[in-house]
Amino acid sequence: MRRRDEMAERFAAVLVNRLVERKFIELRGDATVARTAVRKVVVENLGQEEQIDAEAREILQGHSKEIRDSAADYSRLFNLVKGKLARDRGFIL
Repeated sequence: MRRRDEMAERFAAVLVNRLVERKFIELRGDATVARTAVRKVVVENLGQEEQIDAEAREILQGHSKEIRDSAADYSRLFNLVKGKLARDRGFIL
């Protein structure tokens, strides 16, 4: 959790700074408000992705015997299941 928050904070700071430097946005006040808003969105997004990851793992665990018996590539199956779950929810990975 802490790492996710730190990553979101760094991402938000860099994004807001670059948008201001390149004149894509103009801040009316302190950049802290903009960084906080971006950070909140990033943390929510990462949380949703973690939920999708957990659900994909759970689905694959339910089929672990078939996966083992078929010698399928777990990481490929994981990415396929995760992608399908994300698409079904309108979530962009």
